[in-house]
Parts: sequence; C-alpha cells; structure tokens
Amino acid sequence: MNFIVPLIVVTFVAVGLIKKVPVFEVFCQGAFKGLKTVVSITPTLLGLITAVTMLRESTALDSLTSFISPFAQRLGFPAEIVPVAILRPVSGGGSTALLIDIFERLGPDSFAGKIVSVMAGSTETTFYAITIYYGSVGVKKIRHTLIAGLAADLTAVIFSVLTVRLFLI
Repeated sequence: MNFIVPLIVVTFVAVGLIKKVPVFEVFCQGAFKGLKTVVSITPTLLGLITAVTMLRESTALDSLTSFISPFAQRLGFPAEIVPVAILRPVSGGGSTALLIDIFERLGPDSFAGKIVSVMAGSTETTFYAITIYYGSVGVKKIRHTLIAGLAADLTAVIFSVLTVRLFLI
C-alpha cells in the first residue's frame, strides 16, 4: 500500500516524458496556479474561520439553541441535536466536537447519538464549501447556492430524525 502514491507519480512522469511534455515546468506552472488560488481565497476563509470562532466562543450559539429547542422538541427533535444542526452548515470541526460531546454524554447508541451520526453523514458544511469553491473562481453572487444549500441541510436534518425514528429505534 505504501508504494501506490509513488507509483502514481512515477506513472505521470513517465507518461509525460513519453509524450515529450516538460514535466517539471508543467508541474511548476500548476503549483504556481494553486498558490495563486490559495492566496485569493485566504481572506474569505479567514473571515469564515473568525465568524465560526466568534459564534462558538460567544453565547450566540447557546442563545439560538435555547430559542429553537422548544420548537424543535414540539416537532419531535431532541434538544441535544439543535446545536449540531445549527453549526453543521458553518463548521465541520465545530459540529464534530458537538457530536463527540453528545456521544460522551448520551452515548452513540442513544436516540440523539444516532440522529447526529446520520446528520454528520448527510449534511454539508455549506458556508465552507461556498467559500472555498466560489472563492477559488471569483464568484461573488452566491444567493441561490446559499439558499439551496441551507434548504438541503434543513431537509437532511429533518430526514435524519425521521430515518432514525423509522429504521433505527
């Protein structure tokens, strides 16, 4: 297994040499383009990371969770999953930390543990994906993508609860 990556690299170099492509020059051009992409998305990514950190460290997430939890419980959603559902579109790492907290407090086989497991596999870090993909190509108008992504995340949260209720209890 350790030889697969070097084998792929050697194969690319060999095919390039056979086709008389200046392999190192093309590699350097690609690396330069990649570096330009990293530089172009860095300000947006830093803004997103700052916003996520502020959301987690402030009481905003707790306040939003305590506001939404009563409505969620009336709909049959456990209150424990609300913070994960709120944070997941914004931060994969933050939502994973909350998922692990639910596992430690309630157990992975608990109702909430099963729901957040399904949610983790069926939702997307929408804001992060938009930041990286659109930022790398310079797209500024994200309104429709953002609405569609958040609608998909909400649908995934709802169906995570329904799936666990129907199939895993």
